[in-house]
Amino acid sequence: MANFYNVYPSRKRSLFGSLSTNTIFIILNVFCYTIFMILLYINSNFLDYIAIKPANILAGNYIWTFLTSMFMHGGFFHLFANMLSLFFIGSLVEKLLGHKRYIWFYLASGLLAGVFFVLSSLFFGGLETYAVGASGALFGLVGLLVLLTPNLPVYVMFIPIPIKMKYAGPGILFLLWMISIAGNVPIGNTAHLGGLIVGLAYGIYLKKKYKNKTKYISRHFN
Repeated sequence: MANFYNVYPSRKRSLFGSLSTNTIFIILNVFCYTIFMILLYINSNFLDYIAIKPANILAGNYIWTFLTSMFMHGGFFHLFANMLSLFFIGSLVEKLLGHKRYIWFYLASGLLAGVFFVLSSLFFGGLETYAVGASGALFGLVGLLVLLTPNLPVYVMFIPIPIKMKYAGPGILFLLWMISIAGNVPIGNTAHLGGLIVGLAYGIYLKKKYKNKTKYISRHFN
């Protein structure tokens, strides 16, 4: 655990030379989005092979969509908004966790957000609803920062003043939920909630196991 929470780590060579793991995730998202869009243009039936659909999962089909759906987006703006957020949020989380732990945490957040989305459909409906996007993983990162850097000032959407992370994280989730209800916009709110819960849970674990290091992180970004 020597490299854990090294706020200013030395540069390490990754799979693509000097690129950070977070940058590689962004490139993968853009690349997969492009490939998936081409496939869907050729045949729209490919959607079942890419997007997560609760009815499919509960029937034991297309299980791999827990992963592929994380790298597909509903349109260019969806992709742009998520990648812009990932650029800022993911860069910080990677510096805090280190690139190996960041990989596992990012993927676990996205996968468990998908599980939460599927299970919630059993109680709230939406078995035939498709879900795509990196938002579940993103909210996992946000949930972690809510606990590790609660007083970190961040800008949310078009609000011109910085808001502390401990308020911004839940606030973004609430705002998106209200937008989806008021405008009948198809937003994966339960996946977002699942990702946030994963991030909070991991944050609680880290704060208990590494009390001194997490306290230092919190003070550093106060």
